[in-house]
Amino acid sequence: MFVRIVKMSFQPEKVDTFLNNFNTKKEFIRNSPGCRLLELYRDKTNPNIFFTYSYWETEQDLENYRNSELFKSVWAQTKVLFNDKPLAWSVDKLASLT
Repeated sequence: MFVRIVKMSFQPEKVDTFLNNFNTKKEFIRNSPGCRLLELYRDKTNPNIFFTYSYWETEQDLENYRNSELFKSVWAQTKVLFNDKPLAWSVDKLASLT
């Protein structure tokens, strides 16, 4: 299992736009080949910071999504809302907590 974590910081007045876009597209992303999980988290102390966690069967599945028209569309709508450069981490999932 391959995990992608992305930290995004938004302009305060653009947060609702981001959330609306995310809610519109999340099921399409979740149904991408190889995607096993997509979750969105909001920072407790800074409501303009969000994290996405996505689980992929393989790194290639993530790369296929990142090269898809869906990703290009989602990213084009999202990146214009940022107030800071996004950060991303790719990690291997070793074990479950439960």
